[in-house]
Amino acid sequence: MSYLKFDKTLLTNLEQSLDIEYLRTNRSGAYSCTSITDCNTRKYHGLLVIPIPELDNDNHVLLSTLDETVIQHGAEFNLGIHKYQGDTFAPRGHKYIREFDCELISKKTYRVGGVILTKESFLQHDMPRVLIRYTLVDAHSETTLRLRPQLAFRNVNALTSRNTAINYSYDEVSGGVTACLYKGYPTLYMQVSKDAEFFSAPDWNMGVEYPREQVRGYAFKEDLYMPGYFEMKIRKGESIVFAAGIREADPKQLKTLFTRELKLRVARTSFFNCLKISAQSSIIERSGKDYIIAGYPWFKVRARDTFIGLPGSTLVIGDKAEFEKVMDAAVEALCKQMEDPDYEDKVIQELSDPDVPLWATWTIQQYAQYVSTEEAARKYGALLRSILSYITDDRSPLLTVQENGLLYADGEDTAITWMNATEAGRPITPRTGYIVEFNALWYNALKFTLQLMQEHPQIMFREGEDWDVEKHHLERLCELYELAFAKTFTAPGGYLYDYVTEGYSDPDVRPNQIFALSLQYTPLSKPQRKAALDMVTKELLTPKGIRSLTPNAGRYRPNYWGNATERNYAYHNGAVWPWLLGAYTEAYLKVFTRSGIAFIKRRLQSYEEEMSRHCIGTLSEVYDGNPPFRGHGAMMLSINQAEVLRAIDVVEKYVPEPDLRTAEDFVNVELTPEQQQQQQQQ
Repeated sequence: MSYLKFDKTLLTNLEQSLDIEYLRTNRSGAYSCTSITDCNTRKYHGLLVIPIPELDNDNHVLLSTLDETVIQHGAEFNLGIHKYQGDTFAPRGHKYIREFDCELISKKTYRVGGVILTKESFLQHDMPRVLIRYTLVDAHSETTLRLRPQLAFRNVNALTSRNTAINYSYDEVSGGVTACLYKGYPTLYMQVSKDAEFFSAPDWNMGVEYPREQVRGYAFKEDLYMPGYFEMKIRKGESIVFAAGIREADPKQLKTLFTRELKLRVARTSFFNCLKISAQSSIIERSGKDYIIAGYPWFKVRARDTFIGLPGSTLVIGDKAEFEKVMDAAVEALCKQMEDPDYEDKVIQELSDPDVPLWATWTIQQYAQYVSTEEAARKYGALLRSILSYITDDRSPLLTVQENGLLYADGEDTAITWMNATEAGRPITPRTGYIVEFNALWYNALKFTLQLMQEHPQIMFREGEDWDVEKHHLERLCELYELAFAKTFTAPGGYLYDYVTEGYSDPDVRPNQIFALSLQYTPLSKPQRKAALDMVTKELLTPKGIRSLTPNAGRYRPNYWGNATERNYAYHNGAVWPWLLGAYTEAYLKVFTRSGIAFIKRRLQSYEEEMSRHCIGTLSEVYDGNPPFRGHGAMMLSINQAEVLRAIDVVEKYVPEPDLRTAEDFVNVELTPEQQQQQQQQ
């Protein structure tokens, strides 16, 4: 039985099937995506969507869709489907789908009378090319297959309309034709593996609608250009491969290419495999360097997301070499930015966010845990020292080390944290002053760097350097910090303020305090950590991750839907984020040790049902803050997959820390009612 299989009952019910999408990517940054019925419901959908750096830093839809028609005895059966005005769907080819299997690749089975036809598709792994294989499984009479490509040639954030600027001409190539609708775009090669006749029939598919864009408050109607169609006979048992890409293929080798590429695919046979494949799919190559794209379909490569998502996307699944490749590109860009505040990398965005260097130290710390502290010191020791001096020497434009050892950041008018939604250029969730996760990461960075200095001084320092001075300076900062942190951030009730400025401490319960509880180094005692963790668990924990704001807050907005403004206000004021479960898992096990494992495992298991919802095999960008916790936003956010993978790994490899608890700790650290019931059952 397939792990990801959908039957006729669901597929023919458009109210359900149109909400389920599938996404395929490759290392070139191209993707192929649509709904499981092949009806495009977003402007971002398309069979071949690729980055075109020569035009801009966005993706572009070249081949929007490919409509198939099965012809027998002169009767035409159209397998395509599009939405038009007034909830009209045509030609309603979804009614012929009998099964959709997405375990290995996208595979649909159609039944039209006595004809059984399968359609399998994926992207070539190393270049922007979609491959689609049609196999006639059964037929009782002569059968003809017609393929009609529909082209967009536009930015994913735009829509196209019928126009006279289009280039209507096409060129014939071996096994097919080429098209290039507008100047500046690459030529699209459309070829088939079998001798086929191409009939030129230029026309427009007018008024195609994308309902997901309509719900989001954006323009949602488009006209697609149809240059003509391919037509060929297909025999029972025969397979025909259609290819569309920006390089010419050898049509005689398309079947072999399809088979070879198929062998490279890994089946999605479990929850873990789905997350693993999804995390790996976020790694792309640009100009010989590897990067992590923040998500699909609209995200770019972002600095903070790179450092947060890198350990889970590589080290957790045993890919040390890929970690180092991505890190090489990220470190190069980060160092340039620290040297020149005005530096803007061509690929990595948001390098100037003040917490990026702090997340980089956390990433190196993960490398030390998965590989070794010696190797971390050897490869990244100099970077750690550079980051600390960059901050302590006040070279960071937005960070200042105060006399009490804490970090102060100015975020009143600029969104400087991961909670970065804005309206009219101003942060919707302004966080400024002493920001809790900035300071948690800062202390952890200081202590981790000191650890490497003490364990590997011969690696961390060059010959002749007086490392005692630097070591003493960092130790003094830690001492000051330890005196100030709890006093500054502890709120009545034991949880931590989200940020503190002169005269104001933000009382809203938010998830950012988790990092002060989860990181390897924290100035908080176990009773202090438990008090804060209890509040996070009570106010923010859901089956799909951690809420961005307590429901008790006046600004709480649990539902992530509506127009752009409504969604922006809910983004960090109630929406649930799966990636935060990574830190929550570490924090929970540090407090409750082995007794907390079953509790965390149940939380992780609640994600498995999401593998067949929203976008197959991935976790949604965000979820509603209230039941039934529906998924919304981008089809895939790389840090979600990465951190849930890391949470799974933390649980599976859990080894209790040395038990240094005092009698006071045993009195104060109480189990939750759920844990007490669990222990009674055991």
